[in-house]
Amino acid sequence: MSQINDGASEIQLVVFGLGSEEYGVPIMQVKEIIRLITSTKIPQSPDFVEGVINLRGNVIPVIDLKKRFGLPLSETTVNTRIIVVNIGEHTVGVVVDAVTEVLRLSLSAVEPPPPMMSGISIDYIKGVGKVEDRLLILLDLDKILSEKEQALLV
Repeated sequence: MSQINDGASEIQLVVFGLGSEEYGVPIMQVKEIIRLITSTKIPQSPDFVEGVINLRGNVIPVIDLKKRFGLPLSETTVNTRIIVVNIGEHTVGVVVDAVTEVLRLSLSAVEPPPPMMSGISIDYIKGVGKVEDRLLILLDLDKILSEKEQALLV
């Protein structure tokens, strides 16, 4: 798929899978993508927080997006990844089934989320991107954690 790069008329996304759906997040919020590593559990943390990892001397909380969104859980595979992202002022790892690609998407191919979106809360969704015959759910990473939850990450 070729697109003309004319500045702000497109966005660049990291695309990943959760279950049978594809999601996209802005590449500017992604610090890196790493293989799944064992995290250290934190007592009394929300159930969607898997724990913390030590990434080159930095302690980073890890969130399971399937648990956060209330999606059916599945076994981890060799394709399971942690996407290290910036959420607000925090660096957080999010567990996904697989990272599939990085792509540019024209803003004209993005529509607002339908009001009756099933599965995950519409609060987390910026829009739906149309890529050829596929639909990408574009996540609003800044809304994945409430201000109260972000304050717990300090």
